[in-house]
Amino acid sequence: MEEPKRTLAYICPKCKQSVVVERTQFQLAAAANKLPCPCGGSALLVELEADHADLTVPCAYCGRDHHIRCSVHTLLHEEALAFSCKATGLDCCYIGTERAVFQALRRLEEAAAHMSEDQDGQETFLNEAVMTEVLGELKDIAQRGGISCECGAKDYKVKVHYSSVELTCAQCGAKLRLPAATGEDLEDLCCRYTLTIGGKGEA
Repeated sequence: MEEPKRTLAYICPKCKQSVVVERTQFQLAAAANKLPCPCGGSALLVELEADHADLTVPCAYCGRDHHIRCSVHTLLHEEALAFSCKATGLDCCYIGTERAVFQALRRLEEAAAHMSEDQDGQETFLNEAVMTEVLGELKDIAQRGGISCECGAKDYKVKVHYSSVELTCAQCGAKLRLPAATGEDLEDLCCRYTLTIGGKGEA
């Protein structure tokens, strides 16, 4: 039987190209993994301890390394993990199954290209048009009572970031982050009739 594999991806801050590598669960668990970009300008570092995993992720958006900690089980078994840049709200690293990672990476590359085109501008959001449409869709979902939390609460707070919108349950503090940077982000939201904070939107 073939050993389960994990696909890891990020965008190199030096050459701006996608870096995608594949490792077996054993390779990730056996020793620290340094996963460099072919250009030599950056490397993703993954270190697994007994009860947690530490990642050092190069970021193409803020230019800094992000230090992330998650559970070993999550790193090795979740279908798709997305880690975000705190400065921009954009995803900077994906880990998961090959299919899930490549689907997410297409969005990341589209957002990175848009950011590069507008790097000299003074836009409030990464993609003004998409953000406006996303906020409009959220308003429509809210008006039909389609936003709630897994805990049962209906009250929530909305925080708008540079490239995403975050919903936070007023009762339990659970969060739902909705990407709002690409056309695909908007299409995904338009396909949802309800949104569940702390869970996934329903069709």
